[in-house]
Amino acid sequence: MRAARLIKMVLLLQSRASMTAAELARELEVSERTITRDAQALSEAGVPVYADRGRAGGYRLVGGYRTRLTGLARSEAEALFLSGVPGALREMGLEDAASAARLKVSAALLPSVRDASRAAAQRFHLDAPAWFSEPETPELLPAVADAVWDDRRIVARYRRGEAEVERSLEPYGLVLKAGVWYVCARVPDAEAGSFRVYRIDRFTAVTLDEERFRRDGEFDLPGFWRERADQFARSILRAEVVVRVSPDGVRRLPYVLDPASAKEALDAPGAPDARGWVTVTLPVESEEVAHTQLSGLGPEVEVLSPATLRDRFARDAVRLAELYR
Repeated sequence: MRAARLIKMVLLLQSRASMTAAELARELEVSERTITRDAQALSEAGVPVYADRGRAGGYRLVGGYRTRLTGLARSEAEALFLSGVPGALREMGLEDAASAARLKVSAALLPSVRDASRAAAQRFHLDAPAWFSEPETPELLPAVADAVWDDRRIVARYRRGEAEVERSLEPYGLVLKAGVWYVCARVPDAEAGSFRVYRIDRFTAVTLDEERFRRDGEFDLPGFWRERADQFARSILRAEVVVRVSPDGVRRLPYVLDPASAKEALDAPGAPDARGWVTVTLPVESEEVAHTQLSGLGPEVEVLSPATLRDRFARDAVRLAELYR
């Protein structure tokens, strides 16, 4: 346990110029007193850990000290090679760089784990797009990816409805969601420099600016994407439908509705009746969408309101009865 922590501490200091005891303690999930003891142990073992005193002080490695990757276990090496997404790297124009990096890492590994790359590839493959769709790689993705990696501003023209809009953007990160590429970008001329999300396949032109932007070190791409995705999923649910659902319908509800809608409804169901049916209020995109989705539950759901949707299901029931009579 302690040996693994000491190795991680060395790797942390190797990747950063300096770290305070508080930062190391937070990363390693130990106390600052433990960090002090670990630094002393590393120093006694010949690792040149130096402590700077004062308010701006911290721990750092001196003399350009670097450790090799010979301490990687097989499971760690295999996990490392799983971190790349070949299709996404190829679409961003980074396949050659990724291949070279994998070769260098393989060369640094012990002979007993050098086949980790092949073992991982044989056991895991990520196919990001959804079923029954053939997404096309946006032609301008490599240019946007270059700007993201190089912190370069871009001037992008993109389709918005029937018109085209031009905007200066500071591209912070790329997201591949269900086969669709998005760029999360700061709009410098917007109020308070707000962050927005754009579909790259809607870009019609991208020009890289010579000027580099200063990246906000506090920006958290995964956190930002989760927040925006949740906001989007909830924003499209603009109507409500009240239904009675059988126990079997409750089990199937998450498979026919939007996940956000099903979760919200099932978090606060009414009390079950004698047959086990519960009354829930479903946030939905529209009556039309609700009709399509709830039809998948057949006789396991009864629409109570709105009356227009209930009448629609009643007409469906009459037509089905006539069809199967």
